[in-house]
Amino acid sequence: MAEDKIGLPAERAARSSDERLRRWRLALGASAEEPIGVSLGDRERAMDRALEALYDAERKGDLSASSPAVARWLGDIREYFPSPVVRVLQKDAFERLDLRQMLFEKEMLEAVEPDVHLVATLLSLGRVLPARTRETARQVVRKVVDELERKLRNPLEQAVRSALQRSTRVRRPRVAEVDWHRTIRKNLSRWQPERQAIVVEEMVGYGRKRSSLRDVVLCVDQSGSMATSVVYAGIFGAVLASIRSLTTRMVVFDTSVVDLTDEMRDPVDLLFGIQLGGGTDIARALAYCEQIISRPAQTVLVLVTDLFEGGDPRKMIQRASTLKQSGVNVVCLLALNDKGAPAYHGGHAENLAALGIPSFACTPEQFPDLMSTALERRDLSRWAARHGIATARPVP
Repeated sequence: MAEDKIGLPAERAARSSDERLRRWRLALGASAEEPIGVSLGDRERAMDRALEALYDAERKGDLSASSPAVARWLGDIREYFPSPVVRVLQKDAFERLDLRQMLFEKEMLEAVEPDVHLVATLLSLGRVLPARTRETARQVVRKVVDELERKLRNPLEQAVRSALQRSTRVRRPRVAEVDWHRTIRKNLSRWQPERQAIVVEEMVGYGRKRSSLRDVVLCVDQSGSMATSVVYAGIFGAVLASIRSLTTRMVVFDTSVVDLTDEMRDPVDLLFGIQLGGGTDIARALAYCEQIISRPAQTVLVLVTDLFEGGDPRKMIQRASTLKQSGVNVVCLLALNDKGAPAYHGGHAENLAALGIPSFACTPEQFPDLMSTALERRDLSRWAARHGIATARPVP
């Protein structure tokens, strides 16, 4: 019995070591099989063939030669790998082997594993998708958007509503505006046992009830490099638009400016109103935003762009300065995705920082807390530092 107990951990360790070696063999390819000294089983051989078809330069033609070959490969990777890995493999296939043309076919779209990168690819193809494929593309986008919205809606709504309550709280409220729970907590130290009552010396309340307490403008760069950021911005925009205490507008731009506010009821309609690609004129977009902002001191402007300005950089900085001086709380998101900081124009980010406009990348999970901080007009640079996010600094 003692021998069994001693031998069992050693057997498990051997199996674990063998499993690691097989994983390394799959990662390194067939040339590593002899040096590593491990052989693959039938299922692992099939997995290896799927990986070779994508990553082995000598065999990449096997994958890109025809639609049936790609369809079989898509079916294989979905059988052999978990969904997160499938999404990575699909993304690599579209980028390395230029398989975007395959998305023009309805059967191919039905075979792929939907994710945010696929949505970005479909949006970049935009109106060139044939009619027979377009409805399938909408279904793919709908599936991804619904999944992301379920994940992101509650945190964003809770963060925004809490921020609005805190930012509109007043110290001398009218009776109808008294926040009784917080007022009681604030005055608990003044409890008088003999009177069985609290002497209220300071009341806490909410601001005057209005249909809209704050305005939010999402100004989003729809150039190709911002594709996944556009998808997340569209979803967040639709959620913000559903919060009655906010007035939310959605503006997208390349060299022209398009106001998609009327499409914000449905994030899928919103995303299909975006045309990825083209140049970039940030100055023109900021000029439009300046026209539609009616309450600067109550407005948060989220500019989503990598700051590679194709127009006049001086005008861009001037427009940003005018907005900031008018009282608008401006923040520049260099990216809104899971990848972190992208390539961006450091000089322009430094110039914005000199105006008091922070520039940094943000993940979708961090965005609700970011909006809460911006709506309360707390220090966004400190918020970024607290989350370990590097921000651009002004040139000394």
